[in-house]
Amino acid sequence: MMNNNYYCIIMAGGMGRRFWPYSRKQLPKQFLDFFGTGETLLRITFDRCKGLVPSGNIYITTYIDYKDIVKSILPEIEDRQIIIEEERRNTAPALAYASYLIQKVNPDATIVVMPSDQLILNIDKFRTSILKGLDFASSSGKLVNVGIKPTRPETGYGYIQIDEEEREGDFCKVKTFIEKPSLEFAKVFVEGNEFYWNSGIFIWHVTTIMNAFHENMAEVCPRLECDAPDFSACPNISIDYSIMEKADNVYVQMCDFGWADVGTWQSLYDASPKDTNSNVILNSNSILYDCSENIIHMPKGKLVVAEGLQGYLVAEHDNVLLICKKDDQNSIRKFVNDVEMKFGDEYV
Repeated sequence: MMNNNYYCIIMAGGMGRRFWPYSRKQLPKQFLDFFGTGETLLRITFDRCKGLVPSGNIYITTYIDYKDIVKSILPEIEDRQIIIEEERRNTAPALAYASYLIQKVNPDATIVVMPSDQLILNIDKFRTSILKGLDFASSSGKLVNVGIKPTRPETGYGYIQIDEEEREGDFCKVKTFIEKPSLEFAKVFVEGNEFYWNSGIFIWHVTTIMNAFHENMAEVCPRLECDAPDFSACPNISIDYSIMEKADNVYVQMCDFGWADVGTWQSLYDASPKDTNSNVILNSNSILYDCSENIIHMPKGKLVVAEGLQGYLVAEHDNVLLICKKDDQNSIRKFVNDVEMKFGDEYV
């Protein structure tokens, strides 16, 4: 029987610009079927959460323009479960408002927060781990950051260093956070036992997180703890920078359940099956000659014929074809910004 005091917040308000041109401003990645399964990333995440908490305790935070999209993907949820951001201000203001609303409904709530764009391979281990985290956070007064044991020297993820001397079972106090290290440091991190990938999944009792917001973001709390929140008056800041890296009661839950962040084309490449030349072909027909380590994503019914490509992204969607090196994710943001400045919203 599920615990009625357990809640879930799914974050689904981003524009997904790092997945352009497939992800667009009007229909970003969380509302797309990336794996050709017939289900969107949001639907997959919601169904994953149904095994953790009652369906009525799952809330979706999203940008105001996406409310109808969320309702079409999740027709079973009520309007009260969709938390609207009228202005994009990153994850901290959205989670502060969502936590406030949940506290009003249930002051005994313990919440797991998760992005809508992650791949979990072992659902049973995931649910066992998250339930253990909910149990721990419900009574400990700790803010929990789910950490994943690294399997490779990944430079695209953030890392968390744990303090083994302050350990409670699978939970260790955070020593420090490290953002997207160089390959040299990532190799050191993966060889040691004290570094974990920052999954972006958080677990906390609603009182614990609200106290953290009042301590670290006191100036914005009055703007959000009301029936008509003023997101425009809030800073554009993530929950990582605003709370997790400042609070002194943050613990890492050390987990291993087959996790991948599907936040970039490179991470999608890493998480996808590959052919004998390490190419990833998604929903596409292709004939490749002397090509390796590429990712190709085309509309159904189109054929790609390529020769001599190594380490490229070839992606077409609607009115845009993008061809670039797949491992330079910062360039895609630049491409989108440049396109928007030159052509307006037509191609973004």
